This record gives sequence, C-alpha cells and structure tokens, in this order.
Amino acid sequence: MIAALLAIAVAVADPPLAPAPVPANALQEASHAIDAGRLEQARLMIGRAIAAGQKGPEIDRLTADWAFASGKDTQALAGYEQLMSAGDKGGLIAERAGIAALRLGDMEKALPLISRALEAPDTTWRSWNARGVIADQQRDWSSADDAYQHALAMAPDQGELANNMGWSQLLRGNWGLAVEKFEKAAATLGRTSPRVANNLELARAAVASELPQRRRNETDADWAARLNDAGVAARIMGDQKRAIAAFTQALEASGRWYPRAANNLEAATASR
Repeated sequence: MIAALLAIAVAVADPPLAPAPVPANALQEASHAIDAGRLEQARLMIGRAIAAGQKGPEIDRLTADWAFASGKDTQALAGYEQLMSAGDKGGLIAERAGIAALRLGDMEKALPLISRALEAPDTTWRSWNARGVIADQQRDWSSADDAYQHALAMAPDQGELANNMGWSQLLRGNWGLAVEKFEKAAATLGRTSPRVANNLELARAAVASELPQRRRNETDADWAARLNDAGVAARIMGDQKRAIAAFTQALEASGRWYPRAANNLEAATASR
C-alpha cells in the first residue's frame, strides 16, 4: 500500500527536482484530513511525505487509516495487522481491523479483533456495535442485545446503531420493533440513506403482510433486489406463500436471470 502511494506521489510530482520539504505537522494534518473525509487530500499528503523519505509506524498507521476510511478493507486489515504484529496494542487499531474484517465477511478474524478492542480502555461504541453485528450473524440474540445496549449507552443518537438494532429485530421476526428502530435510524440519518429507507420499507411491508411497491424511476435491478429481500424476510417469518410470491416477482422484475432470487425460490418451494 505504501508503494502504491509512493508511485502516485511520484506520478503527480513536478519534474524530478529535490523533494520539497515536508512541514513538521504534515502527518498530523493528513490524519485530520482523513477524519474530515478529505481522502484525496490525505492521499496526496501521505504520498508526498513518503516521497520525501518519511517512513515508520506513523506512516504505516496513516496509510491503514486512509485505506479504512476509503473502504479498502483488505489493505486496511493488512496494515493494522502489521502494526499489531509490531507491538501496537491500541484499541482503535484492533477496532478498525475488526470492522474491516467484518466488512470483508471474515468472522474468523473479526471476532477476536473486536474482542481485543472491547478489552482496551479506549473502546468505543463502534466496537460494541460490531460485536452486535457478529452476534446477529451467529444468531446469538442475547449477546447481540447485550452488545447493542453497551453501544447505545455510549452513543444513544447514532443512526447506524439504530439501523443495526432494527436489522437484528428483523432477523428474529420482531417486525414491530424493527420498524421502531429503522424509523429512529431514518430520523437520525435522514431519508437520503437508501439502506435505511429500504430496511424501513421492508419491515413495514412485513408488518402489513404486503410486498414492496415499485418506486418511481426505480430500476428493474433495484426493485428485484428489494423484492428478493422481502422474500427473505417472509421466509424468516415463516410465511412461505408471501416468500414465494416475492421471489417470483423478483425474477419477473429483474428482466434477466437473477440467481439469488432463483435459488431462494427453489429453496422456498422445496420446503413446502
């Protein structure tokens, strides 16, 4: 990852002259840029620092943080693991490594990393939130509830947390509670979050025993995906008839072969 940033820095630099001096606070400013979401600015600042010869744990941490904030979870996880192997015991590094592993679907790595983060004195609500998500995937509802309650005590107004708590209830078939949590998430994050809006509609449809209606200007693929999700929710609820209807409509709506809906439909009809 450092090599890639160095290559970028060299590519955007002026014709080969002596590297410009890097301000003493350049790495601190790069960290602030990452925290503020100015990722392109941070990338250039880190690249210039590397081109000027700076290296070591601080640069390694910045490149890992930049990758994490950029959604490059494979690179971020590798960077954080390297830092931990070198002796860094910071809770935030373990937390971000665990979240990166979770986003990659690697539960084998995610759980011990998040558990390590939870043992650190600087643990945050994000570690507890991640622990709740892991517990949901394991269908360990008591651990999920405990984790989300810890997270809620630390960050009662976080929309992401409310959304995950809603999904946890949806997985259990508790549609009314799911609607309540998704509505809180929508109120916090705004109606501009497609993920929250879709989850809220899915839970409301489950409560009303209806299938989602097509939105204005919605693409075939997006509508098919929402119908498929509604079918999954109906199967969790034990409503095979509605699940089959949803999967069938998803296949019709997609306008092309939709393997997920086809596989789900086959499983639903086989279990009747």
